[in-house]
Order: sequence, then C-alpha cells, then structure tokens
Amino acid sequence: MKIGKEEKTIQEALKGSFVALVTPFENGNSKKVDFKAFKTLIEFHAKNGTAGIVPCGTTGESATLTHEEHEEVVKKTVEFTDHRMLVIAGTGSNNTTEAVRLTKSAEKAGADASLLICPYYNKPTQDGLYLHFKAIAEESNLPLIPYNIASRTGVNMEPETIAHLAELPTIVGIKEASGNLDQMSQIIRLCKENIVLLSGDDSLTLPVLAIGGTGVISVVANIMPKETAEMVAAFEQGDNLHNLLRVETARRIHYKLLPLIKMLFIETNPTPVKTAMGMMGMCSPEVRLPLAPMKEQNKIKLKSVLEELELFK
Repeated sequence: MKIGKEEKTIQEALKGSFVALVTPFENGNSKKVDFKAFKTLIEFHAKNGTAGIVPCGTTGESATLTHEEHEEVVKKTVEFTDHRMLVIAGTGSNNTTEAVRLTKSAEKAGADASLLICPYYNKPTQDGLYLHFKAIAEESNLPLIPYNIASRTGVNMEPETIAHLAELPTIVGIKEASGNLDQMSQIIRLCKENIVLLSGDDSLTLPVLAIGGTGVISVVANIMPKETAEMVAAFEQGDNLHNLLRVETARRIHYKLLPLIKMLFIETNPTPVKTAMGMMGMCSPEVRLPLAPMKEQNKIKLKSVLEELELFK
C-alpha cells in the first residue's frame, strides 16, 4: 500500500499514533454529522504527525450511528485522507453478519484495514470469538485488527485465542485495552511473527511500547496529536544504544499527557473529549443519547487541565 510517498506493507504501516477520531455533529443537532468539521479535523491530523485515522470506533460513537451514516463516515474518511494516512475503519458488531457487511463496505470504500471490537453483550466463548473473526476474514480481503476491551464487551479474548487468530493471513494486528500488561506480553510472545500489538489505553502507551507494541489507537490524540505521535516516535528512535535520550523524551511527553488522559475518562468516552474539543473550538461538543452532556463540576476540572496545557491559544 502507498501512504504518502512511501510504499509499505500493512505491518510496516501499523506503527505510530492512530487517532480514534470523534464523529462531530452539527452544533445543537446531534442528528446530523458535521462533515465540514470532520474534514477540518482530518487536516489537523495530517499536519501533526498522526499515522492513521480510525473512524466509527467507540470514540466515533459507532453504537449510535445509522448504518448509512457509518458507511458515509468511512467513505468520507478515505476521501479526505487521500492516501496521506492509513484508514482503519471501525466495522465491529455483536452480530457477525452485520460485522461482515460493514467490513465488506469499508473494503469497497477503500479503507486500508478494519478495526473489529469483540462481540459485546452476547459474551461468547473463546471458540465463539475465534469463529466470529474467522467468518469475517473469510468474507473479506481487508486486513483485520480485532479489538479486545472486556470493560466494554463483557468478555476478554485470551492470548491463546489471539494466537490462533494470528494464523489467519488477514489478521494483522490486535488493539489491546485489557489493561493487563502480562496478557499483552504473552500476546506478543506468542504472536510477534504474525501480528502487531497496538495499545488501546492512552495511559499505557509507553509501557506497551516498552514490551514490544508498535503504537496506539488514541483518544488523547484528538486534542494533542503532535505530542502523541512524537512520544511513539521518540521511543522507537531511542530503542538503541545511540539514542537513549530519546526514551527520556518519550517519558517526558507521557507525563505531560497523563493528566489530560485521566480527565478524558472522568466520564464515559467520548463525552469528555468532545467537550474539550468544543471548548477549544475544534468541533461541536454534541453527543448522541444515551450519552449525555458532561457534568458542570467535571467541565471545570477539564477546563483547568486544558488551561495548564495552554490549549486555548
């Protein structure tokens, strides 16, 4: 695949900071996607070192997008990025047939890969998880990245299941948000030759890089893409004897981002990040029900952190 001026394999391209992009709605009207603001956000990331855009994930409020909106958001992402960044389309569902349809639609739209959350609510067995992803892989040629986040889905995908999936040629990565570094280490030990591991928790990105992860699918990058990208790049460059100071740079950025990361999860994602972006004039803070506007006392705390980071320039 060609990203910018470079030809890369999908494995080579899955390195760096990938933003789990919000889906902006029109101000005062959460029933309509604001594609003008959406394009502006993508340009913001193109200028600030983001390696790829991940539309229609949890942060993109995929759970409340209609199927038509979901497909349109993916199409617009492909159009607006124009091969300058990777497009990893969120196409997961707790309905295998629906996940297949969304994945095939993303492939047709020109996405570079698909992010597939583990089926939620059904609480499938490990065999059920394997068969779910296998069924999607058999119906599409798109590179697939399962997304493990038991706090949202109710089921943890075990390292052995991921290793079994990694034997399938189109399973190219795993987004890990279990919060368990032991589990992530085991995944990398079992699967390093076949897939890459991306952090699904901003606060754990640096530790994940230290155990062999290749990047992050990030919420905080919606607001601070340059710093998030620089942190990943600094660690990667510092992973040799001649550039150890770069590791210290990565550590410094990690601690700079940490208070904001914590604040972005003070309420259910993506309400805080959209509220912050609204304060900064980046897009409307509108979220769709059943998400609700942020509580006033939490807005005050969030604004204080944004001011400390001088993000109201």
